[in-house]
Amino acid sequence: MIARIWHGYTKPEHADAYEAMLKPELLPGISKAKGYKGSYLLRRGAGDEIEFITIMLWDSVDAIRAIAGPDYETAVIPEERRKYLSRYDAKAAHYEIVSIHEPRELLSHSLNARMILREP
Repeated sequence: MIARIWHGYTKPEHADAYEAMLKPELLPGISKAKGYKGSYLLRRGAGDEIEFITIMLWDSVDAIRAIAGPDYETAVIPEERRKYLSRYDAKAAHYEIVSIHEPRELLSHSLNARMILREP
């Protein structure tokens, strides 16, 4: 599994609007992409900015290339979202996930959430 990690920064007054654009999906339609396994959105104050980190989980680099193109490291930022960013990484970093440790509390929360989402 591959983790695609990217950083973007907003001014505090734009942070809530930018965050709202990233929910429920980091990218429009991404949950339907072949090989996409989920994502995390992180947020923190960083001096006079708000830092956002996105972590997207994929089966393989090939699955990322199918969405991002041959230059798969280039950040994919929809135009309507760029106006909220004061700066951002031009490239995403990709890491092979070699180990996962999920505390029992998170595991049971994840399982409950999956069960709720699957109910009709």
